[in-house]
Amino acid sequence: MSLSEQNVDPSRPAPREFRTTHWSVVLLARGGDTVGAEPALAELCGLYWYPLYAYVRRLGRSAEDAQDLTQEFFARLIEKRWLDNVDQARGKFRSFLLTAFKHFLASEWHRDRAFKRGGGQTLISLDSVEAEDRYKLEPTDTTTPETLYDRRWALTVLDQAIARLETEQSIAGHADRFEAVKDCLLGEPGESTLAESGARLGLTEAAMKAVVRRLRERYRALLREGIAQTVDGPKGVDDELRSLLAALRR
Repeated sequence: MSLSEQNVDPSRPAPREFRTTHWSVVLLARGGDTVGAEPALAELCGLYWYPLYAYVRRLGRSAEDAQDLTQEFFARLIEKRWLDNVDQARGKFRSFLLTAFKHFLASEWHRDRAFKRGGGQTLISLDSVEAEDRYKLEPTDTTTPETLYDRRWALTVLDQAIARLETEQSIAGHADRFEAVKDCLLGEPGESTLAESGARLGLTEAAMKAVVRRLRERYRALLREGIAQTVDGPKGVDDELRSLLAALRR
């Protein structure tokens, strides 16, 4: 998935209200509420395992090692209470997660204590085939592990925003309309013109352009909301958005 910069304006005001943030989930776990925190953390792990997987693969580790390391990291994140000393004021959830992963790789991983698939309760289900299929699509260049991590994180945030928009449109009964204009929202060339798509849907070209404008506005709002969940407050949204756009250009 790609994103044209014209579809995202960092100067736009942030939404007034945000959903529960990733940081609030971390702080919940830090407070010892494992009953409430573990399901939420498991959901976060499910969202962000691939950027970490791609990071460790780019370090030169095998696919099997990358899968074991990523799963074990998320398991220990909870079991070893690594969140107890986390300070939200330090900044971005993205940076916190990568820093914690680096410490894990440097200090916590011992092959004689390696996580064994099927040997215990798995926090997340990591599909090794899917992971490698995705990794094979990564550019074969000199991209650093950190750059690849940031790029994958950015694409994950974009994917979440477009998936939420698609769900909203489906619930509203506009799934066909969304599918017809989806490429326009992402700045990708469509297979047909808006006029052709409108004709199939019984809408004029002008009506289709209005649909695109409305959905782009909603897409921007959902993207900003998603980013807001990963920073320490609304003030950090614009900076993180610029950082993620820069990561996509690298």
